Amino acid sequence: MKDKRAGFSFIEILVVVAIISILATTVGVSVYHWIGKANVAKARDQIGRFKVALEMYHAEQGVYPSQAQGLSSLCKEPTMPPQPKNYPQGGYLDSLEVPLDPWGNDYVFTVPGPGGKPFEMLSYGRDGEPGGTGEDADISSLDL
Repeated sequence: MKDKRAGFSFIEILVVVAIISILATTVGVSVYHWIGKANVAKARDQIGRFKVALEMYHAEQGVYPSQAQGLSSLCKEPTMPPQPKNYPQGGYLDSLEVPLDPWGNDYVFTVPGPGGKPFEMLSYGRDGEPGGTGEDADISSLDL
């Protein structure tokens, strides 16, 4: 005769919940690691696009934007000297504002750059402070 009491015991349910929790934690930690790597890759990509836009600006205007003009001169025509002669409608970037880095901080633009370079662009990484390692490391246009 069959037992009419069918179902799972409390212990069986606890074991299943524990297994699901362990799997969810493992996947969550793995995904979090990849998000950090994706943010670093996005910052490198944005700096690379700024670098190309600055080279286009230089090719057309004969000078790089000044420190005072900043990266915003790639989005809007600068109003302070040296003013560009033939600024293209729509600017050099496909946005009206300079995007923030993936961690919500402004990119740092330095003119002239170190070592005789005409400029340098930096993201200070996740921590927003100079230096650091891993996701906190600085990302520079000079390293691209």
